[in-house]
Amino acid sequence: MPPREPWIVHAEILDRLRADAADTCFSATMAETVCRYGAPVGRVVEHHRRLGRCMERLRELIHAAGRQGTSLASGTVVVADALSGSSGRFDRSWFAPEGGLWLALAWADTLLPAYSGLLPLAAGIACCETVRGMGADCAIRWVNDVHLAGRKIAGILSETVVADDTERFHLLGIGFNVNNIDFPAELASEATSLKAITGHCHDRRRVAVRLLARLAWNIGLLHHCEARGLAHGQETPNVSATAPLIDRWRQLTDTIGRRVVYGYDVVKRPLFRARVVDIDATGGLRLALDDGTLLSRYSGEIRYLD
Repeated sequence: MPPREPWIVHAEILDRLRADAADTCFSATMAETVCRYGAPVGRVVEHHRRLGRCMERLRELIHAAGRQGTSLASGTVVVADALSGSSGRFDRSWFAPEGGLWLALAWADTLLPAYSGLLPLAAGIACCETVRGMGADCAIRWVNDVHLAGRKIAGILSETVVADDTERFHLLGIGFNVNNIDFPAELASEATSLKAITGHCHDRRRVAVRLLARLAWNIGLLHHCEARGLAHGQETPNVSATAPLIDRWRQLTDTIGRRVVYGYDVVKRPLFRARVVDIDATGGLRLALDDGTLLSRYSGEIRYLD
């Protein structure tokens, strides 16, 4: 039997990336630099009809490459039509039937730690931009939940894998409700999909190309921010270094100014209530308590109270 044709060809992602770059406000030189940094995204796309978890498949590929004395290509993507063992943060179940877009990206750990911590934020921006580009006026809830009127349409999970004690990869798992419209009872009031919002089906392959191109751009932009910071002798992100990425997140979020409940696992262990003031140069959430105390939090999650 001849090998199956690849679901997505890397050249398609690059074409979309360059087209998107041409529509930005950045100079041609800067846009080309960002594209070059992000170009590895989707260089290999492994497509499955059904998997347990895309991130687990990436782990297998990383360790298999290590046993052979090689490395998994940075930018490798695993995508599945349906998942049987998917999960979100804190092992919460994630409903992943046919009709949705379920994928994970492996990105080699070449960023400084303070910058690699912004990868989930960059992925959230990419997801939100993709959804908006398909006709749905969504927003980001810190850090990277994409929702419309409180109903979640896409979510991101990040993990780090160490292979042979030498190589590290950041894994970004993305669940995107595209054409799936039937949700379990416990999710019916909390989830939505692109089809439910726009009223028609969407070509999942086309959506995937758009999403991977936006991932390539925003991850490339993060690398550009790091290079800009290092050029000024700063290994820790500051406001001027990460402004292009942070400002874009601010444009897409509805979190700033909201009353929230915060917790590491906010569903099971809410910690306190506060008002969101802003995010800082490293993506940390700036919170104001009722007594005026200001706090910064770099992990955890929030739920809106207003």
